[in-house]
Amino acid sequence: MSPPPRVLTVAGSDSGGGAGIQADLKTMLALGVHGMSVLTAVTAQNSLGVQGAWELPVEAVRAQYRSVVDDIGVQAVKTGMLASAELVEAVAELIKTTDVPTVVDPVGVSKHGDPLLAASALDSVRTLLLPAATVATPNLDEVAQLTGVRVESESQLREAADAVLAYGPQWALIKGGHLPGEAVDLLTDGTEEHWLRAPRHDNRHTHGTGCTLASAIAAQLAKGESVPAAVTAAKAYVTGAIVAGFALGGGIGPVDHGWRLRG
Repeated sequence: MSPPPRVLTVAGSDSGGGAGIQADLKTMLALGVHGMSVLTAVTAQNSLGVQGAWELPVEAVRAQYRSVVDDIGVQAVKTGMLASAELVEAVAELIKTTDVPTVVDPVGVSKHGDPLLAASALDSVRTLLLPAATVATPNLDEVAQLTGVRVESESQLREAADAVLAYGPQWALIKGGHLPGEAVDLLTDGTEEHWLRAPRHDNRHTHGTGCTLASAIAAQLAKGESVPAAVTAAKAYVTGAIVAGFALGGGIGPVDHGWRLRG
């Protein structure tokens, strides 16, 4: 049997299983691709927040990446938590050697507001990582952190996208989930625009939405979908996962990555 499309996630671990590497691999399995991982950091994390984070040495990250890519090969790469400027620089360099679609989720803070990216790494994200991205998927807090543009209404999403595109990704997906009203995202390459809308569901258990969306996009790109088709399919998958999100622990529970598998 021929193997399914292969997707590599380069991200941190979430010990609670709702976000990070764990969410990425669950998403990839649910969407029919083979998920592989490069671990960049270990976190002590649960439904209440992040209690600790320890980044891995650059040489360990580089060795994991080369081990997978040089032997198994990949059809898409997704990046998440990179923590430090040194890790961002190393991963950006590795991505440039791998001629496949890359989804960059510029993770800055956790769902609970815990910082996951050093302030000193922001310039490296802007100048090295974003230019390597096929699709960049910042939320509104990350847009503000990276560009200084603060979005308070849907009408400002285009300004945010322009500011992100100025750093060089092929496409920007500005996630407007923090805005009131329906969940609206803007996908654009600076020429064509795709406004993606979904009803807002009254479920507080949304831990891992950003990781899950970026991984779902990477999975669809690995299958050969265009960027607009991949993002549209990923948004539909994540919307279903949010609807099915469940309580876990004493705080914010995860989205349900396996909702389609359970009918």
